[in-house]
Amino acid sequence: MKRRSALVGSLATLAAATQARAQQPVDLQLVLAVDVSRSIDEVEAELQRRGYIEALTNDRVIDAILSGEHRRIAVCYTEWAGAHYQVVVLDWTVIDSPSAARRFAEKLSEAPRLSQSWTAVGAALAHAGQRFEVSGLTSKRRVIDVSGDGRTNDGPAAEIIRDKLVNQGIVVNGLPVMMNRTNFGRPPDLTLDKYYEENVIGGPGSFMIVADNFDHFGRAVRTKLVREISDADGPRRSSPA
Repeated sequence: MKRRSALVGSLATLAAATQARAQQPVDLQLVLAVDVSRSIDEVEAELQRRGYIEALTNDRVIDAILSGEHRRIAVCYTEWAGAHYQVVVLDWTVIDSPSAARRFAEKLSEAPRLSQSWTAVGAALAHAGQRFEVSGLTSKRRVIDVSGDGRTNDGPAAEIIRDKLVNQGIVVNGLPVMMNRTNFGRPPDLTLDKYYEENVIGGPGSFMIVADNFDHFGRAVRTKLVREISDADGPRRSSPA
């Protein structure tokens, strides 16, 4: 009887916590969807992960978070490659202070990272869009921030999924990485930025920050996060500040 009472009490506590979380408004729900396809080598993958870790704890980003109406945002970090590989690395986390940002960054630095074949931007967007359905949070803005160094060669077309998300009120921003080198014997994609602009980003105020290479990735992420979090106006395409 005592065991049953304890179980009922635990379930009640869990239900109350879930309800409280669902009632908690945030200024922004943000899914970070990060490319880990095999076109990105180990050094570039480390620079990419490090870029997000440093950006999320940057003073400008923290100031942007704390300047909102509710002074908090929620972040979900995913990684993607082909249509078969969509992974939640860190699920929804409310960031409302420098210490919360540091904890998120520390968990991200410790999380394992895998590399997989193919590039499925459309599947990555679809997976990211599904995360909003289970966030348990409310916000006026929902944004997907997708970064990568290639265009779709697997799974659904990015523009089809993008349009569905935009119709649901979700904004898609992009961070294409322009690599001026061969990729598995293929010439560099010198129009990846145009592909992202036409087929990936969408929704009111959507934009992209173009990184010339992974050495500039961290700066691009920081610039992008500040603008996304503060909901600032700006050009549809720009370079990292």
